[in-house]
Amino acid sequence: MLAFRASFISLSVLTLAACATQPVGSFEGPLTEREKQITEALGAFSGDYPVSQNALLLAVKDTEDKPVGLFAYENPSDALKAGDIAAFISAIKAGEFDQNAPGAFPALVIAIDTAAAGDYERAIDTLEPAKAEPDTEAMAGFIEAWTLALSGNEDEAIRTHRRVGASLPGMTGDLSLAAMLEAFGRTDEALSVYEALVPTRIVAPEHDFDPQGLVYSHVQTVIARQAILLRDLGRIEEAQTLYRRLAEAEPEEAVRFEAAIESLATGRGLDKEELTIERAFSQALGDYSLSMTYQRIIANAITGVRERDYDTFKGMFDQLALVIDPSHEDMRLAVFDDLFDQNLFAGALHVLQAAPEDSAQLKLAEATTLLRMDDFPGADKALTRAIELSNEDEKLGISTAAMRIYALKKNEARALPIADSITDFAKTPAEKAAAHAMAGGVYAQFGKHDRALIEARAAQAIEDTHDRRMSLATALADAGEIEEGLLILRTEALARPNDPYMLNSLGYYLVLHTDRLDEAYKVLARASALAPNDSYIADSFGWVRFMMGDLEGARRYIELSQRELLPQRHWEIEDHLGDVYWHLDRKEDAKRAWGTALEEFPPADERAKIEDKLTNGIEGPPPPRRPLPDVSLSDDVEVDRNDI
Repeated sequence: MLAFRASFISLSVLTLAACATQPVGSFEGPLTEREKQITEALGAFSGDYPVSQNALLLAVKDTEDKPVGLFAYENPSDALKAGDIAAFISAIKAGEFDQNAPGAFPALVIAIDTAAAGDYERAIDTLEPAKAEPDTEAMAGFIEAWTLALSGNEDEAIRTHRRVGASLPGMTGDLSLAAMLEAFGRTDEALSVYEALVPTRIVAPEHDFDPQGLVYSHVQTVIARQAILLRDLGRIEEAQTLYRRLAEAEPEEAVRFEAAIESLATGRGLDKEELTIERAFSQALGDYSLSMTYQRIIANAITGVRERDYDTFKGMFDQLALVIDPSHEDMRLAVFDDLFDQNLFAGALHVLQAAPEDSAQLKLAEATTLLRMDDFPGADKALTRAIELSNEDEKLGISTAAMRIYALKKNEARALPIADSITDFAKTPAEKAAAHAMAGGVYAQFGKHDRALIEARAAQAIEDTHDRRMSLATALADAGEIEEGLLILRTEALARPNDPYMLNSLGYYLVLHTDRLDEAYKVLARASALAPNDSYIADSFGWVRFMMGDLEGARRYIELSQRELLPQRHWEIEDHLGDVYWHLDRKEDAKRAWGTALEEFPPADERAKIEDKLTNGIEGPPPPRRPLPDVSLSDDVEVDRNDI
């Protein structure tokens, strides 16, 4: 088991920078003395781990309800992928022979777990090696400040935090300090920190690819926390004013923001849990890992690198945040989401089932996971439990999710009755619009396109936003109202001429529903130039090439689409790839692709077509070859109104 030896040995030299990557390297020949020591140390952790009780709550257990042991994992990142932070912490400790003087990176991990165990003095002592290293000094000070807060040393905790806050990434320092002040009851000081973080003029992004979106998401986070604190203090009007500022920045989203403004008055749907020191520390750790992730995303975008694997750095800190506060449901769901998105379903399920108590949201996530694991009885049981646990505020969300899960399971008898009545649970215009939209999606899943169109029109009439209009255009096309849908898309494209997703929607619509392939090709070429590595745009550009008889070009782009989406898959991409492979005389590859498409929950009418192709193949030749249109793009790849 050579890879196992190499990866665990590397624990002794892990740094913060290296933590985000898979350990690499291999060893040949007999074990060195150091390797033997580490192997013996690892063997000592085959039973209960030397970690806090909070960490043990997240340990993956065997059939005898004992931790599975470190030998269950080939490397530490695999423990994180299993949601087993207890094994990860134990692996860190196993790599440290002198527990009184761990290395800089292990010191951070061990200190957090030690603080969770309530041994605050030892936790602070453990941080000394990390405080001595420039790369980890700020993070060590951050953990020290929060450990002091846990111990009740309020003034020293705040002083320590202020000393290192400016060195923390992004808004982490300010958000963390505000949370600490709030948890200590120093609400005026907390509000001052929040107020300083909100710009005088709030600017919303123009589209999904606008870099302004990152700043705007930070502003929304600050406003959400500031508004809840103001509401708790009885200053409801001030809280509502914050959301009115967001509505001014995004006037199309006024209905959604009005719902938030109403919630601040009524309390409906708001988290009413007290912000304890444990909860605030857990939240701050999550903010830290998210900021570091954003920094890596930006750096990778500059260098053209895209990380496709599970983000072990973020996973580590998020799971450590759960060690600090196992009852922090939002953080548990964040850990779950990251695992689920990487198709790490066993780990995602474990994180949910390790919660101290069930909730409607956790059981709903469990149902979704079990569905992806093909455990239909388990999904049904979890879904039933989610509905039982839901309170009045959660009825709409839980019922909507249940409806969608039944639709994915092709259970029309259970899904459509919910779709018929889902709007009854909606209390605000925003909720009613969302309910109509979700119901429309379920009707479309079962091929009931006329009813889906009714729902899409109702949603758009209540909430006339870009997203609602785009959904309406799709529903119109599915119902045979091609020109009306096309008019909507052209109008939207004129308002958003450099939005890659908007151009993709228009171009793909032209491919699917009209014979205007030359125009579609030009529009999609521009979308591809603006977002060359986007999976959905690559698929669209590949598909228009297929329709124009360019089989090799189609294969290249759709295979790119498939790669960029990994580890996720989409039925439409797989279906397209199957068609291309079939006409390239790669019949077995085509069948595999169609088989995968059927596993990814295609709508009923598309499922029937794919099943027929899988059984009978495709009769006749591919689309005839035609010259690809000449596409000239300006240096900045901008699209003007005359191009649409």
